[in-house]
Amino acid sequence: MLGTSSFSSPLFRAPSLLSLSIKTLQRSPIRSTSRESTVPMASISTTPDQKVDASSSIPQEKSPPPLQISKRLEKFKTTIFTQMSMLAIKHGAINLGQGFPNFDGPEFVKEAAIQAIREGKNQYARGYGVPDLNSAVAERFKKDTGLVVDPEKEVTVTSGCTEAIAATMLGLINPGDEVIVFAPFYDSYEATLSMAGAKIKSITFRPPDFSVPLDELKSAFSKNTRAVLINTPHNPTGKMFTREELEAIASLCIENDALAFTDEVYDKLAFEADHISMASLPGMYERTVTLNSLGKTFSLTGWKIGWAIAPPHLTWGVRQAHAFLTFATSTPMQSAAAVALRAPDSYYEELKRDYNVKKAILVDGLKSVGFKVFPSSGTYFVVVDHTPFGFENDIAFCEYLIKEVGVVAIPTSVFYLNPEEGKDLVRFTFCKDEDTLRAAVERMKERLKKK
Repeated sequence: MLGTSSFSSPLFRAPSLLSLSIKTLQRSPIRSTSRESTVPMASISTTPDQKVDASSSIPQEKSPPPLQISKRLEKFKTTIFTQMSMLAIKHGAINLGQGFPNFDGPEFVKEAAIQAIREGKNQYARGYGVPDLNSAVAERFKKDTGLVVDPEKEVTVTSGCTEAIAATMLGLINPGDEVIVFAPFYDSYEATLSMAGAKIKSITFRPPDFSVPLDELKSAFSKNTRAVLINTPHNPTGKMFTREELEAIASLCIENDALAFTDEVYDKLAFEADHISMASLPGMYERTVTLNSLGKTFSLTGWKIGWAIAPPHLTWGVRQAHAFLTFATSTPMQSAAAVALRAPDSYYEELKRDYNVKKAILVDGLKSVGFKVFPSSGTYFVVVDHTPFGFENDIAFCEYLIKEVGVVAIPTSVFYLNPEEGKDLVRFTFCKDEDTLRAAVERMKERLKKK
């Protein structure tokens, strides 16, 4: 379904468990910092000889000031990932919600970071990346796609892929530009597009195969379309865009003179098909920004090392935004990231073998519990249909799952412009050690029953 965002977030249409529990949020209105704000402010009377009620001398509890936020962000709440991780701790639940590993990254990369710190690489890095990392990114991109890029002019290092996304949106999108996204989508897409003043057009993937509805996509393009945003392998569904789908999108971009922004952070977690970068298709490099990061591939999500690859005329906008967002990224971690990206192919082969084992444990377990499990060709996520258990929607199900079963999943409705489109689906992650995955499955087998 084609929809246009009003930038309203569905996160808090849920029962109280998924609402913020901070008392000040419950008691205080959120006040926009816009001059048009109509929230009344406290005032001090200047009238002389004003009579004062004796009771007013009794100390009163001072109410906290209203929370303040700009209008462009006032409809967004605490991310679902933060909420669910907090609830996992509160209820002692096994967290198969947020996509961070509960195991550490490789020793050779951590040792490289320690060495860099000891060597004194601890001051500001060059704004768009330390030269060695820029070169390592370009080398890896050539090996993966066959494309030769200039590390000095076409690679920009950022503080994680989330910042690369923000810098791309803020640096290349103007207010009123239309940007096409595919729902369900990573929640930062909508927020950063809101900051840029964009108009979102959403194309919905539907189970079981989550294929691109090409006729809907074609009708979504217009003279105002500035870009299409693609995530492959796709979070949360695990879908991988086929060559035919990518070629169709590329054709529409060229025909309509639109850009392509491609989030490829899960490119090394492609299990059942080869990953294809949009930039590698004929005529697309000159209109594509390729976004990636270190964290998913090397289980070092806390390092926040990402990058954007684009031709010089697009890199200019990305770098200008990046310069005023973070300016530079952690110097010693960049040095270690360069070492990581030069890892032998055997590292990536072992990574996929390990994740295939984890995936099988979770998928087989979910099926045995009674879920309808949809195919996942990439990422470390699996989407399931929760409706066999009789709950009204995904948020009610996830609330029960945390409180009564002791397992965390992510309600997917928060990843749609229209939450109704995702109310039957929830997402689990298998980026956890095997014992954790088995324990979660056992809890669900014991405590979760079909209705």
